Amino acid sequence: QVRLMESGGGLVQAGGSLSVSCAASGSIFGIRVMGWSRQAPGKQRELVATITNGGDTNYADSVKGRFTISRDNAKNTVYLRMNSLKPEDTAVYYCNAKTLTISTWYDYWGQGTQVTVSS
Repeated sequence: QVRLMESGGGLVQAGGSLSVSCAASGSIFGIRVMGWSRQAPGKQRELVATITNGGDTNYADSVKGRFTISRDNAKNTVYLRMNSLKPEDTAVYYCNAKTLTISTWYDYWGQGTQVTVSS
């Protein structure tokens, strides 16, 4: 019911910056929280950052001070600005939306976008 379209992944050198975007469509009125998670080959999926409709943010310790999450509620879009990238940031980054509809919470996920950081 909620479709998440990610864009902006790619290849960047260590120390560089990259931004990814996620646009939500469909039944978007119930969205309360959006965020990003990532998964590297052979690793567990890791929550990177979240942002509520009210603008409250949360970051994983590994990205604090380097990544910034933001959203445009009018556009139903969430952004992740990644600065000072490290090779260990290499992963598939997944957009997430948490909705509250008829008193029921659901999680939706995008298809993922590859971010590769070279040393």
